[in-house]
Amino acid sequence: MALTAETNQRPSPVKVMKYRKPAEVSIEPRLSRLYAECSERGLKAALAARQMRDTLGYVPDVIFGHSGWGETLFLREIWPEAKLLVYAELMYRTTGLDTDFDPEFARPALESRISTTARAAHLIQAMVQADAGLSPTEFQAATFPPELRAKITVCHDGVNTDIVRPNPQARLDIPGTTLSFRPGDEVISFVNRSLEPYRGYHSFMRALPDVLAARPNAHVVIVGDEGQSYGAPPKGDKSWKQIFLDEVRDRLDLNRVHFLGRVPYPTFLSLLQVSRVHAYLTYPFVLSWSLMEAMAAGCHVVASDTAPVREVIRPGANGQLVDFFDIPAWSAKLTEALADPDKFISLRRTARHDIIAHYDLHSHCLPQLIDFVENAGRPA
Repeated sequence: MALTAETNQRPSPVKVMKYRKPAEVSIEPRLSRLYAECSERGLKAALAARQMRDTLGYVPDVIFGHSGWGETLFLREIWPEAKLLVYAELMYRTTGLDTDFDPEFARPALESRISTTARAAHLIQAMVQADAGLSPTEFQAATFPPELRAKITVCHDGVNTDIVRPNPQARLDIPGTTLSFRPGDEVISFVNRSLEPYRGYHSFMRALPDVLAARPNAHVVIVGDEGQSYGAPPKGDKSWKQIFLDEVRDRLDLNRVHFLGRVPYPTFLSLLQVSRVHAYLTYPFVLSWSLMEAMAAGCHVVASDTAPVREVIRPGANGQLVDFFDIPAWSAKLTEALADPDKFISLRRTARHDIIAHYDLHSHCLPQLIDFVENAGRPA
């Protein structure tokens, strides 16, 4: 059985109970706001859980929830006999991660450190309460302090490589145009949930003018919302997408740069399957599953040389790494990838091989996840 917010309309193969959306929190001081929001969400989840117990007689053997939003904070008070597992996605830190990575968007040092420290309160509470935690990558697990890291098992969610695979018959039609791309065409792909600095949108856009000047037949296909998912929102009334597009607009042939917004999953797969080179950038932060999916689809991946990416990309073997901030290097690598695709055939094959070997859903990750749920947190 699943317990989720009433706003979550995603279909589920299991019975779903929903908790009421908590009232909006508006309090000062602002450092307390995130904890207040998470604890209110945890309260609503706990009240729904109590109803499940009292009305339905439901008592789970295992509770498994995400630690990032507060839902698990009070569930032990409802079901003390259950094993409590949490998804330990990331622990905020004042140094060495996203907070102090990009000097272009740095806040005053002390203010930034204090704000980051305050944001970790509910994550620490969730991990202290839990019997065990699960992180998808070693990098993300290592963001937790040693006393909490000892509770964490590393297991990725997995990629269904039977679905995410090369397809020589793939086709990507660009809405509103007569353009249709197939494998072998000069296509650069770039995919994010939202187009924002945390995922290197600014570095990518700044590299494009030189790439498109050098490759007059190349097209760029960009997937992602105009909104903001991570980090601070932009100042003023422009989105991050618009800010950095405007910065390079006069040096781009916009007939060859295609913004698709968010797309259905089959469209996303088709983009990866027709892509000649896939650009992926990220701050030292949560790793995007789209990186693994791009590799599983046999993409030539050029990615940022940042800590989470180094766990997956082996430079020269299954992808290429470029300094996040080195715009000329990004332009050069992307241009080379477009100009000489045969040079990178082995790299693309190895990328898919590595995902199958280490991140395949059915043969690797799902068995590990089942073992974690059945055995984690038991006394040695």
